[in-house]
Amino acid sequence: MSDARLALDLPDAEAAAALAERLAPSLGGGDCLLLSGPVGAGKSHFARHVILALLPEPEDVPSPTFTLVQTYETPAFDIWHCDLYRLSGPEDAFELGLDDAFDTALCLVEWPDRLGAYIPRNALELRFSHTADGRGRHLEIRGARKRWSGVLEALNG
Repeated sequence: MSDARLALDLPDAEAAAALAERLAPSLGGGDCLLLSGPVGAGKSHFARHVILALLPEPEDVPSPTFTLVQTYETPAFDIWHCDLYRLSGPEDAFELGLDDAFDTALCLVEWPDRLGAYIPRNALELRFSHTADGRGRHLEIRGARKRWSGVLEALNG
């Protein structure tokens, strides 16, 4: 079975935030978003808006660049926002407890290539890139059809 796919152009940061906020209600514990792309492509911005849309009360949502992991609690599940850029390999991610979080938390993982072969099977991949004019972003989304096709159809509508 092939993956569900969606490609979008996001003209500005507000469009990316709006998409993140539309995606958030369809996410839950055990889901994983893999956010890849070059530095400055909008991974943290997107993750921040997913998190803010799910929190019962607004709070500061800093980038986990230096802490590696930031966690948040919702009434239904925990959220783990991870930046794996500084990790040297998959075993470092397991030392953080990420393997257990994959089972119960919503995990937003920046630089998922650091996980190697340990990427969760039903993860939703979001690949950000700069548009040719440098002002907007191009986003390619891909995930297992069984889990994500309805979600991507709703985002495209």
